[in-house]
Amino acid sequence: MLDNLNNRPELPPEIARRRTFAIISHPDAGKTTLTEKFLLFGGAIQMAGQVRAKGEARRTRSDFMAMEKDRGISVSASAMSFDFKEFRFNLVDTPGHSDFSEDTYRTLTAVDAAVMVIDGAKGVESQTQKLFEVCRMRDLPILTFCNKMDRESRDVFEIIDEIQENLAIDVTPASWPIGIGRDFIGCYDILRDRLELMDRADRNRVSESIEINGLDDPKLAEHVPADLLEKLQEDLEMVRELMPPMDAALMAEGSLTPIWFGSAINSFGVKELMEGIAKFGPEPQIQTAEPRQILPEEKKVSGFVFKVQANMDPKHRDRVAFVRLASGHFLRGMKMTHVRTKKPMSITNPVMFLASDRELAEEAWAGDIIGIPNHGQLRIGDTLTEGEALRVSGIPSFAPELLQGVRAGDPLKAKHLEKALMQFAEEGAAKVFKPSIGSGFIVGVVGQLQFEVLASRIELEYGLPVRFEASQFTSARWVNGDTQAVEKFADSNKQHIAHDHDGDIVYLTRLQWDIDRVERDYPDVRLTATKEMMV
Repeated sequence: MLDNLNNRPELPPEIARRRTFAIISHPDAGKTTLTEKFLLFGGAIQMAGQVRAKGEARRTRSDFMAMEKDRGISVSASAMSFDFKEFRFNLVDTPGHSDFSEDTYRTLTAVDAAVMVIDGAKGVESQTQKLFEVCRMRDLPILTFCNKMDRESRDVFEIIDEIQENLAIDVTPASWPIGIGRDFIGCYDILRDRLELMDRADRNRVSESIEINGLDDPKLAEHVPADLLEKLQEDLEMVRELMPPMDAALMAEGSLTPIWFGSAINSFGVKELMEGIAKFGPEPQIQTAEPRQILPEEKKVSGFVFKVQANMDPKHRDRVAFVRLASGHFLRGMKMTHVRTKKPMSITNPVMFLASDRELAEEAWAGDIIGIPNHGQLRIGDTLTEGEALRVSGIPSFAPELLQGVRAGDPLKAKHLEKALMQFAEEGAAKVFKPSIGSGFIVGVVGQLQFEVLASRIELEYGLPVRFEASQFTSARWVNGDTQAVEKFADSNKQHIAHDHDGDIVYLTRLQWDIDRVERDYPDVRLTATKEMMV
């Protein structure tokens, strides 16, 4: 960070109270349940739905796509805003499923911190590790929640060791569990010397907390059985000797994570975590952009699109661009400049999301996430400003790892298929390549499950049954270099050349040998596996 930014003025109170964060976890660690409980404590919903519950109780508020409801997984990142005490939380939900890592990666460009959810029985799992690496690349501060303590879980010191070793980050306990599995009765709140007891009977009730005076308070023995109390005192003595104390500065730079323990399904430990986010979570941060950084306290409004979601409302073929505001105080009806096309846009019906409900946003501040319904003008990576030509950078697009051809069940509907595919390409749900030779399209994705999601969405949203079929190609690379060199290369390799939905030239490969050959025979041409989503 630049030195001259240290003496920045204080943020306006409306911006300073914003906390914009994402939840990352492996599938099934309890992320959707935790999201629900956040909304419950934020007063946004009255009864939280469970992902695994039956019937109506399982319509969790943050999963809206038919396939998510059937499978009990979240596959599209959605944003929710709600108030907690004097703070405004903007929570961006991310798919935990590894097949959707690109969507998640882009979502993490729009937040200032991440909450990492870990399953007490399984510890750090592969997808958590991948998402953590992304946070690390962006130096995001991380708060950790160890969930499912009311089930048989591993030794607490073991879990902490695993986080420290696998993720190379220091851990400081913010709370400590008393008992594990069936014997789990609650937590000791280390940050505030309080006893938090869990109520197993009513899952939507807030747990009761008991003010005590440190670990020697005789009141502890009234609530905690003797054997558990003795273990708690021993554990906490070790914690104080062996583990670093909470340090907000180290957390802000991403080298220390505070950990809370609890059980999201029993609404336990969630409120303490939320208080932790309010107290230690960063306020809206500076955004990296070209040709200069954007400070949140600037008077002029700017923001960038990090996600596009099509057909959120099946009755209207709408497309909503999710915009993270980087600076200023936005008012409905404002005229903004769409930097890529240099055209002015009047934003007359921006929306805020409360789980799957949306309402018109009359105003919003830096740090907030608003949805702008549009008919395809806005794409991922676009920047909106009040006139200045700024472009927020660092939103990547990755080369797909799986390629398949696609055909419409009804050959007469090929035009409709093209429209559907282009829409998904702009949404960032898949890469769509049009080969130079032959008809048809090749669709590229990061994970196999995405083909199923695409097929089910094309059928649901466009009434078009489609089938995916094997392609001779296995990977795609963007072609960069001097225009003449690229044209010459494209002419002599026509059978491998395609264009993506932006019109950029792509080289489709069958084997690593193809890539090596290009590097050897065409030194003026560069093949890349990522491209910045900018103009």
